[in-house]
Amino acid sequence: MFNTGARVQEILDLRASDVRLDTPAQVRLTGKGNKVRICPIWSSTAKLLRPLCPLSIQDGTARRLFANHRGEPLTRFGVRYLLRRYMELASRKHTTLHGRSIHPHSLRHTTAIHLLKAGVDFASISQWLGYASLNTTMVYTRADLDLKRQVLLQVFPDALAAPKVGNATTARIGLFDWLRRL
Repeated sequence: MFNTGARVQEILDLRASDVRLDTPAQVRLTGKGNKVRICPIWSSTAKLLRPLCPLSIQDGTARRLFANHRGEPLTRFGVRYLLRRYMELASRKHTTLHGRSIHPHSLRHTTAIHLLKAGVDFASISQWLGYASLNTTMVYTRADLDLKRQVLLQVFPDALAAPKVGNATTARIGLFDWLRRL
């Protein structure tokens, strides 16, 4: 889910025919409104998916790729349960995770933030995540303070610098004067 930024249901609906494991590895996701998009996947993700693909076609049907312990299609509740379980395990090793609650959709948001931090443009991220509107992608700029700082420094390189005093007789510039200069 993190690799593609896919919605939970998009991942749960995956079938072996939707996955390309050879280079360039990719998945075909069917999103809201039956819109189809292709997302690249890391070779490490393709390696993890490889054993699941033959299982989904062994009986001649196009079964879903992800199943629960009973062999039935995994549900969004199952994904939430697994995520919670693995978070508990991870928090034992990494105390910063203790008490944190993440949901499957959090992975989608995390993917968007990482793409933004990597310098990927909004239009590409919007297509990657399957958004109908570029405005939806813009929400992520509000989510990350570091990203805001980077944008501000690109537009106004001296914006975060302390206000400069002209000479010894000039009084220190006030906050509102500094903001007006922006």
